Amino acid sequence: MLYDIIIIGSGSAGYTAAVYARRAGRKTLLVAGSISGGQLMLTSDVENFPGFPDAVLGPELMERLRKQAEKFEPDVLYDDASRVDFRARPFEVSVGGKTHQGKTIIIATGASAKWLSIPSERKFLGKGVSSCATCDGYFFRDKEVLVVGGGDTAMEEATFLANVVRKVTVVHRRDKLRASQILQDRAFKNPKISFVWDSMVEEIIGTDKVTGVRIRNRKTGEETALGTDGVFVAIGYEPNTSIFKGQLDLDERGYVITKDETQTGVPGVFAAGDVRDFKYRQAVTAAADGCKAAMDADRFLSEHYSE
Repeated sequence: MLYDIIIIGSGSAGYTAAVYARRAGRKTLLVAGSISGGQLMLTSDVENFPGFPDAVLGPELMERLRKQAEKFEPDVLYDDASRVDFRARPFEVSVGGKTHQGKTIIIATGASAKWLSIPSERKFLGKGVSSCATCDGYFFRDKEVLVVGGGDTAMEEATFLANVVRKVTVVHRRDKLRASQILQDRAFKNPKISFVWDSMVEEIIGTDKVTGVRIRNRKTGEETALGTDGVFVAIGYEPNTSIFKGQLDLDERGYVITKDETQTGVPGVFAAGDVRDFKYRQAVTAAADGCKAAMDADRFLSEHYSE
């Protein structure tokens, strides 16, 4: 079947794009993925999404966005795209062994936080473990937290948290940071931020919520327990772009390169949300991107497929 717009990915960007695409009267296929909803499915209370003064659970917010998108009746596949072909229009997207054609494509596959891969990490997700200081830092005001990492993401998270919490301890596996010098200087000068070097988090401790961590020094092997109210894992993000390699221009980290807001290097293929945005990474900015991409796709269709 030939669609006007095929949206690959759900989350704030994908669902918003579906709403705008259908409101524009475009025949739309939403490939929502086998695990739909994006990063907010791993978030507890969301207090910074407009329209929710009393906060909303991340999964609940995504369920509301899903229902809103489905209200406008796009075709929806809750499965993963396995192959794409953007060499010529109509573009092709394969899902579950079946190939679908689209005059335009919106990529909204997002990015996934890199984790420590320890069992206790998942146990306390939303109960003291987070990958987003901007999203969850407010819940730790006047408390002590720990940030894991030594790159730009970790220093940005630590500096942001220092404005909210009582104390930030950065645990880094090396003896020096990898972050840019300006971010290092900012963190070192902050009296609320301290560092534990050459160490790795082996276990997150607690019962119903995080109360501490067990860390191991990589050089001496010594293990130490540290008390903390929260653990922010800040070892980076990985954009979900593996099936687009060789089809689109990606930067050295794998993010889709765009120009004029959402346009990729392939005319008619657009990108929205965290799959292209490594700076803001917020649900509201992803939703805005989804709106832009759908409007850009609609404009492209009007210019290239006029009746």
